[in-house]
Amino acid sequence: MGKKYSYVGISLIVLIFGIWVVKEFGSRNSTESLAYLEINGEKKKVPQFEFINQNKDTISNQTYDDKVYVVEFFFATCPTICPIMTNNLVEVQNEFYGNLDFGIASFTINPENDTPEVLTDYAEEYNIKHANWHLLTGNQNDIYQLANKGFNIYAAEDENAPGGFEHSGYFALVDQDGYIRCRKDEFGNPIVFYRGSVPHDAPDGEGEEDPQIDILIEDIKLLLK
Repeated sequence: MGKKYSYVGISLIVLIFGIWVVKEFGSRNSTESLAYLEINGEKKKVPQFEFINQNKDTISNQTYDDKVYVVEFFFATCPTICPIMTNNLVEVQNEFYGNLDFGIASFTINPENDTPEVLTDYAEEYNIKHANWHLLTGNQNDIYQLANKGFNIYAAEDENAPGGFEHSGYFALVDQDGYIRCRKDEFGNPIVFYRGSVPHDAPDGEGEEDPQIDILIEDIKLLLK
């Protein structure tokens, strides 16, 4: 009889431990584990924007209401990091293909060249086909304002830069309510943005500069739950 009770006790302990592990794992993988980008103590929300996509449709931030989406700044003739960024976003696209609660917003920083027709060709070249992936063009000053002030992602004209434009190879992640989100590092600090490419001037084999596509996909899945 004593052995029977001891087995029951051990089983109960195992069951309780299992429930705790499941709850702990679930809490660590909840959206609460994702940080907000905060400026002066306030959560950063995507500002109003309105541009034209590759299909000549008007797209605004309201288009992405109730959607999780990724934001990038690029240009079609970029000879360095943009092709890498686009191919990485195609990987993200394929992971969420058919999911209309997800989207991508790609803003060109060279709108003078990147007309809807050019962006259509770019989409075909890279097999961009998700219904909510919009390649956006419009007034250059408005786009730069959105990049540098709205998202704090650097973009500028620079005749000395490859292709004539300078920009960072980062992706921003936006939640369903329009707030910029990201995961935290091992010290609890927000990583702020996700690396979309290896910097074109980075030394070969510099592993810490690897693109962060896998963790971006993981965090998108957290927000979509």
